[in-house]
Order: sequence, then structure tokens, then C-alpha cells
Amino acid sequence: MRFGQQLRSSLIKDWVFYYIAYDDLKAALRSHQTWDENAEQEFVSKLEHELDKVYTFQKVKSEEIIRRIAASEKEVLEVVGRADSNDAGEGADSSLEEDFDLLEEDLSDIIADVHDLAKFTQLNYTGFQKIIKKHDKTTGWVLKPVFAARLKRKPFFQDNYDAFIVKLSKLYDTVRTRGNPVKGDSSAGGKQQNFVRQTTKYWVHPDNITELKLIVLKHLPVLVFNPNKEFSVDDTAITSIYFDNTDTWELYMGRLKKTEGAEAIRLRWYGGMDSETIFVERKTHREDWTGEESVKARFKLKEKNVNAYLRGELTPEKIFEKERKEGKRSEKDIASDEQLAREIQYRVLTRHLVPVTRSFYHRTAFQLPGDARVRISLDTELTMVREDNLDGRKRAGKNWRRMDIGVDWPFSQLPPEDAERFPYAVLEVKLQTQAGQEPPAWIRELTSSHLVEAVPKFSKYIHGTCTLNPTRIKLLPYWAPQMDVDIRKPVTHRFGIERPGHSNDISTSGNLDDDSDDEDAVAGLPKVNGNEEDENQSRLRAARDAIEQHNLDRHRDYGTIPRTDDSGPNALDVEERISALPGDDHPLYDSDSEDEDELEEARRVGGWQYRAKVVRRKAKQVGERMLEVGKMLIPHPRPTDMPGGFQQGVASWKIPGEVKKFKAPKGKRIHVPVRVEPKVHLATERTFLSWLEFSILLGSIAATLLNFGDGISILAASWAFTVLACSALFYSAALYVWRVRMIRKRRAVTYHDWFGPSVLCFGLLASVAVAFGVSIYSYPLFDGE
Repeated sequence: MRFGQQLRSSLIKDWVFYYIAYDDLKAALRSHQTWDENAEQEFVSKLEHELDKVYTFQKVKSEEIIRRIAASEKEVLEVVGRADSNDAGEGADSSLEEDFDLLEEDLSDIIADVHDLAKFTQLNYTGFQKIIKKHDKTTGWVLKPVFAARLKRKPFFQDNYDAFIVKLSKLYDTVRTRGNPVKGDSSAGGKQQNFVRQTTKYWVHPDNITELKLIVLKHLPVLVFNPNKEFSVDDTAITSIYFDNTDTWELYMGRLKKTEGAEAIRLRWYGGMDSETIFVERKTHREDWTGEESVKARFKLKEKNVNAYLRGELTPEKIFEKERKEGKRSEKDIASDEQLAREIQYRVLTRHLVPVTRSFYHRTAFQLPGDARVRISLDTELTMVREDNLDGRKRAGKNWRRMDIGVDWPFSQLPPEDAERFPYAVLEVKLQTQAGQEPPAWIRELTSSHLVEAVPKFSKYIHGTCTLNPTRIKLLPYWAPQMDVDIRKPVTHRFGIERPGHSNDISTSGNLDDDSDDEDAVAGLPKVNGNEEDENQSRLRAARDAIEQHNLDRHRDYGTIPRTDDSGPNALDVEERISALPGDDHPLYDSDSEDEDELEEARRVGGWQYRAKVVRRKAKQVGERMLEVGKMLIPHPRPTDMPGGFQQGVASWKIPGEVKKFKAPKGKRIHVPVRVEPKVHLATERTFLSWLEFSILLGSIAATLLNFGDGISILAASWAFTVLACSALFYSAALYVWRVRMIRKRRAVTYHDWFGPSVLCFGLLASVAVAFGVSIYSYPLFDGE
């Protein structure tokens, strides 16, 4: 959607005069035949006026929300106090329930205001960026760097709404539970050293972060570890340092391929660099078929002891010696932590593990205190930083972590090659449910909405390591080639924050494309100005949704897109749309080589094994080239190149710029996750045995005809069945070996066999036809008279 249209369709009626006058600024760019200094000064003056208007309104509205929250807090305390008095037996108050309902409605209205202000800020900031871009492109005068300095002096877009969210969460939870919020250990299971969760991960576009937080806080409170402390952004900072062997990258490969028993070892701390407590953690992956769950285990260590522990100078017995003497924890728990410390230390020393990647982010967690059954965390400002010394730079030296950064995001002091600033927030939904139990309905609705993009098995460590080491890491995760695909989706069903008593959809999620001069002539609708009635805006949204739904239904009718019960925006994401295209069985990902990891492993071993693999690889490449040349020389019909707008009677449903395949960079491969269970091996063996049984049956028929038949027709039939039986036997054996090899390597290839059964059927037909033909040919039609 064009930005001008998006802005007009997302205006809040009561705030319409405080938005950037985008259309007026565009008109100002076209009002002069020649652009000179006077025209530039006139445009800059209008731009300054718009900036001052937006900045002032944003500041006033923020202060108003602060006052409303403070007033609501007093009212909540008063009503809760009356409720506590009634519980103590001082009499019943029939108006309490009504007061709680009014408070809940008032807090919902404040939540909607916070949401609207965040969207107001986002839209106006985008508007300024786009009008400056249009100015520089249209006039040839460069205004962007100058106006960036002016934006910094009036940073209306830099307000952090987390403080609002934390206070509103506490108040809303108190009102929703009628003054009896769930109480418990805020560490939410932190005392448990080993815990298991089912986790699903999603990406969230920055435009949707505040809206998502406000939606979740209506169902789960923000988890605050120290409610007596004033909220600080630094308290939500989490930093982890991951370890690996920089020669083999074995931990990276194990976590990427999800092999049984793959480990991740990291050191984590909460808050700033002055934190004295470091958590040493190990995550172990378990395959589903083992019947075990992936487990994260950790123990605490003083920061001053980390270096000695990693060098092996500080033994696990010494670490827990003081704790044993104090006796505050059971001997069983201490022994478990000591064993974990011993295993991690042994792994670090024997496998030569060193710090390689740091991840930093601010986490907002939503959870009932002391109840870890449903936990939602949103990680924002995610940044990965190099910790290694591979290129000769002493980033950390002999210390276990570099000290030139802390929580000062976005770490502008770092060179570009040392930091990877992730463009999205990462949402993790962690559930502990009983077998067969469904997650709450609101979670299912949230995770299927336009606000999130599912990215199964996403890993901060994997993404940061492969991005920061482009010359050393050859195997990439499946999401790496998709980083340039915009994850925002249009809103095609009502979901989001709604003001009490209103049903209008005020979400502004969508793909904001660059502007064009004809952006108002969309779908034949009249231009909608900011000061028109809500009916025009509703008509615009309804028409847009109707067009999208009509196109989606038509493609489903044509069979281009498979029908599903879900008609929401996540019915088909980019991967599903590309997969729905006719063509290859696995059209999403394409890699240069499938044997790079084997060749790399053989190269490290060296000797004749490596030379043999190189020779086989070269021979395979030569054979493939010769086959391609042979195919080009053989005459065959060639498709006619059609112009880009040709659609063969079906309107295009692909997103502009969407490609059919995600191509790996040259010299790299994309790892596509393939789930392998024991029944896969059994199914492969069962298929081979079925082929073997059929081959034996054909061979038996041939032997019977040869031994007990008579005549040339019987001989021809027996030979035909013998050849077919031997061919089926050798084919099935070769196919079985190939399948076992691909399964062992977890390759995403086409495992089903469409060629063999078809050829077998034609072979049987040919064998019978040979026998019948020879019999007819040798049969005497006449008796010689």
C-alpha cells in the first residue's frame, strides 16, 4: 500500500489536524517550475512547522497519558481498599463490581490511547522520512542529513512506551482479578535448575511491537522481578556469550542441524556490565522420537571467577564449597549443579571452546508470577556482536568477554563488521501444557494474526554467528536468504487494540511502499482526506479488504492457492505462497553444492580420502556439464518468453519483488530442517522389501515359464520377465541405498518415487506384449493348403 493511502486510511478522527500534512508537502514540491533557494527555504519552513506541530502534540499527549495513569492508580487503590474491607466483614458493597467494570473500561481506553500514540508516532516519523526522500529525489537538493539533525532536537519518535506498559499491566491485572492478582515467585521457576518448555518463535516488525505488548498485557501481566524498584530500561537487558570451536564450528553445526544431543554453551547475565552473577548455561537438543525433551540447565558463578573456571584453575568443588557450608540448599541440588559445572568445564577444555558471539536484547516477559505454564517474551533491539580474536583484533584479549560495550544500544562505537543489528523483535511463546491440551484461544488468535511471522527454530546464536563470520561459515539457516523479504502483512480481519464501545480497526500494519503521483487512484475510489467522515475511511478499508479477499478466492478457485479454513492474513505466508506454485517439489531453497560439508570434513582429515572425494567431485561436475551440453544439442520445444505483465488469465497474487527460490550466496549452502524419526528408516526398509518381493515374484514367473513351457513364445516371455525382475531388483537396491544416505544426511530432497512404479507398469505391459506378439507371429494362420 502506498504511504499516502495508508496515512489517510489510518488517521484517528480526533487527532486528524496533528498529523503531518503529507499531501500539502507533496503539493509544495510540485508547486515550482524550477527549484531554487527561495523554493527550498519555503519548503523547509513548512517542514519545520509540521515537525513542531507533531512534536508538541506527541509531548502533550504523553503527559496526558501519564496523568491519566496516575489518576487511575489512585482510583484502583481506593476500590481495592473497599474490596478488602468487605472481605474483612465490614459489610457488602453492591457497587464494587460496577466500579471494577468502569475501571477496566477506563484502563482499556488508556491502553488504546497508548496504542494510538505509538501508531501516531510511527506514521509521522515514516511520513517525514518519505517526504525527505521524495524531496531529494525530485529537486536534486540534499536535505536528508540536515533534517536528521533537526529531528534529533525534537525526537518525538524516540519515546519509549515500556514504562507505560509496565504500569498499565499492573493496574489492569489488579482490576481484572478484582483486587486479587496472582502472587508467587517472580523468578517464575528460577529456582529450578532444569526446566522443559515447548517454545515457538516469531518475528515482529518494529511497527507492531507496542501494539503486540498492549494486546498481551490484557491477558498476562508483565513479569517484574523487583516490584519495589522504579522501572528502568537497563533492568530488562539480557546479554549472552556463546562458545564454540572456531576450527570446526561443531556447536554451531550441531544446533543448526538439530542433531541428537547437540549442545549450546553460553554465559548469561541480566542488566548492565556491573552484574556480579553470571549464569553458566547448557542447552541440549533431544529428538522427539527419543521420548525426551530438550533441556536447559544452568548454575550461578561469580563474575570474578569466570576466567579461572574457563581455564580449569577453579574446580567445581571449590565453586560450591561455600554453598555447602551455608546449607541453604539441599545436597541433591548442589550435587546436580556441581556435576553440570564439571561437564561444561570438561567440554570447554577438551573441545577448545572459546567465546565467539554475544547477543544483546531488551526482554519484556509476560507471565503469572510463580506459574510457568504460559510465558510470552518479546526481545527487542536484538544485536549480535563478535567476541572472537580470529582476525587478529584483540576484542576480548585473555578476558572471557569484551569490555568496550555494555548496554549502550545501538553500540555505535563498534565497526560495522563487529555488530549485526537484527531488524525485527523476536517473540517466544513458551507453553507447559498437558498431553493433548490446547493452548489458550487468545494465543492461537495472536500467533495467527498479521502482527507476527512464524520462524520455527530461529536461533539468535545461529543467526549472529553465520552473519558475523561470512568467510568461515558455509552452511546457512533457512531464514538467512529471506531477510530482505518484508514480513509485514495487510490487515484482513479484525484483530488488535480496540477502544471500548468502538469497533473500528485502528491497526496500521501494512507494507508501506514508496509513493507515486497516482497513489490516490487506487481501486477507483475517491480521495479520502483526513478531515472527512469515518464512513469514507470505512468504505476505503472495506473496499480494500473486499479486493484482497476476491483475489484470494479467485486464485483458490483456479487451484493456484490451496484452500484452507483460515481466511486470515496468515493463511499463506511467503513460504507457503511460493510452495503453492507448480513446479519443483522443493522450490524454496537452492544451494550451490550439496557436498560442501563432507568435502570440508575430508579436507581436515587429509590424505587419500580427501583426494578421492576431490576426484569424484570433479568427475561429477564434468559429467553434469556434458549432460547439460547434450540436452542443449537435442532438439526439443522451447517455451516462448512472455512479457512481465502476462498473467495467463489469472491475476498475479505474488508480492512485488517476490522470487520463486531463495538462493544461497555463492560458495554457501542453505540448511533446510528435515525431521527424521525411526519410522522413516522402517518405511524405507519396508518399501525396499516390497520391491524385493515383487522382483522375486517376477523371477519365479520367468523360471516357471522357462522350465515348464514350450515354444519360442514361452522362451521370449520368460526372458522378458527375467530382465524386468533383474531391473526392478537392481533399481530398488540403488534407490534404497540412496534414500538411506539422504536420510542420514538429513537432506531435503524428493523422497517419493514417481519414476519406478510407472516404468514397472510399462515393463509388465511390454513383457506381456512381447509374449503375445511372438505367439501371434509364430502361430500358423493357415495349414499350408
